[in-house]
Amino acid sequence: MSKGRIAFQGELGANSHEACAQHFPAYEAVPHASFEDAFEAVKSGDCQLGMIPVENSIAGRVADVHHLLPNSGLKIIGERFKPIHFQLMANPGVKLEDVKVAMSMPIALGQCRKTIRRLKLKTEATGDTAGAAKLLAERPDPTKAAVSPALAAEIYGLEILARDIEDEHNNTTRFLVMTADPNPPAPPFTSPCVTSFVFRVRNIPAALYKALGGFATSGVNMTKLESYMENGAFTATFFYAEVDGRPEDRGVALAFDELKFFSERFEILGVYPADPFRSRG
Repeated sequence: MSKGRIAFQGELGANSHEACAQHFPAYEAVPHASFEDAFEAVKSGDCQLGMIPVENSIAGRVADVHHLLPNSGLKIIGERFKPIHFQLMANPGVKLEDVKVAMSMPIALGQCRKTIRRLKLKTEATGDTAGAAKLLAERPDPTKAAVSPALAAEIYGLEILARDIEDEHNNTTRFLVMTADPNPPAPPFTSPCVTSFVFRVRNIPAALYKALGGFATSGVNMTKLESYMENGAFTATFFYAEVDGRPEDRGVALAFDELKFFSERFEILGVYPADPFRSRG
């Protein structure tokens, strides 16, 4: 029996690849150039699961993903929080004092600014973190080093010169686990759950205020509410939200009833166990 496949965006060795390897070691991690490609791989059945980053504790939300989620046809069946660590890596035999330039995607370079400044390195932007390691392996240069996850050094045969060079050691990315199954099994009742959903309010005065009132009166904890434009229209009426609990919980059910009354679109994207990382100090 062939093992399952899990799609991610980026090159082999990316943080998303590390997340796949850590949480789904029995699955073959399959790289894709864009989030659209990764979603399509799951939708088409080429991959059984997708590992998609949605937000970072420093950089904020991954904007592209929120536009893709509602219309992807996929369901969320899990979340995973991954501490993000960056390594400075170079071609074999290169010494740290030889390096003059740090290569990586701009966000990663920004998150390692203090180390880069201390080492007096110039910076060179690339498409993604693992892509910088791949590029260095394909075009060796003793004056350059890549800022990438540890897995990239292993895959591309590079040597780590400095470990965990990120400025903030609480740097964490949250991933959503996606499936094409329209009716995935319900999570066990023994675990705390999160429900993700999208909605568009009706075009009436105070619609958002009224739509959300039920969550307060029913004692439901809403952990996320984000608005974004749909189809380029400058009207922020489309929302992505998350609450603690399940749709069948009495408080959540009552709040959803009220939300639906004041909304012209409502869709649950997933009900899944809360990652234990949420409850850490």
